Amino acid sequence: MVARKDPKALYELAPGIPGLAGVVLLHQLEGFMDAGGAGRLASEHLLDQFDHRLVASFDVDRLIDYRSRRPAMTFDKDHYDHYEQPALDVHLLTDSEGKRFLLLDGLEPDREWELFAAAVRSLIDHFDVRLTVGMHGIPMGIPHTRPLGITAHASNPALIDTADQPVIDRLQVPSSAASLLEYRLGEWGYDAAGFAVHVPHYLASSLYPQAAIRLLRAVAEATGLVLPDRELREAARRASEDIDRQVQESSEVEDVVRALERQYDAFNVTEGRKNLLSGNDGRMPTADELAAEFERFLADQDADPPNS
Repeated sequence: MVARKDPKALYELAPGIPGLAGVVLLHQLEGFMDAGGAGRLASEHLLDQFDHRLVASFDVDRLIDYRSRRPAMTFDKDHYDHYEQPALDVHLLTDSEGKRFLLLDGLEPDREWELFAAAVRSLIDHFDVRLTVGMHGIPMGIPHTRPLGITAHASNPALIDTADQPVIDRLQVPSSAASLLEYRLGEWGYDAAGFAVHVPHYLASSLYPQAAIRLLRAVAEATGLVLPDRELREAARRASEDIDRQVQESSEVEDVVRALERQYDAFNVTEGRKNLLSGNDGRMPTADELAAEFERFLADQDADPPNS
């Protein structure tokens, strides 16, 4: 008989945590898909902008495969000077109107997913969490010059606004610790939701602040939290200027963007939807076609602009 593992052994609680009845738990796990760094940028923004304290830490030695994701170290002349220690932590934050919420942030576990989900459930019970919300980015065939869509999902459809959702058939997709967490929470009778912002897939490998802004707005609407995004908007402005400059200086890149714009607009007019899955002719530029045009600034946004 296999011994049952204790999920509470997977994390350590910080002492002296106040009562948190009815809080929201946001989560962003690094390791699976996050186009444009949307979830990561949103999480970093929240930790930068709001007062926070550590309330729980997971045992990453049990959860992380170091050989598949080797942490960085700094070697200085004749000795090791710094080690970027992996972390998976829960922070308590306070929004602009004094509402407290939790943020689970860090590396996605490589192993013991079921125990991890049970451990998060234990924390949800401990802190009396009313709603758990995940956030990340997914690559889509859309131009950066059009509004970013959102794919929302939840254990209970009443938790999200599905009016603008694209019509997607039943699909089998690769799982993640975050998606398994939402699935298990739904099975256990907890409210759980998630938002995936649509990121132009030629920008999927770049940090795209616009995507983080869209994510935070969706989270705010679903949770009632007040999450200002001024700093992200400034970063988005700079990113837009850089992208526009590179598009203008390359006729090939400009042609690709204009083609995506035509497909996006035609699809929305004919189908009456706000989210794009494909062009009205059934074909999107392939990833290879887009990558060929955007390869240089995807590799390094600070590189010299491509020649037209």
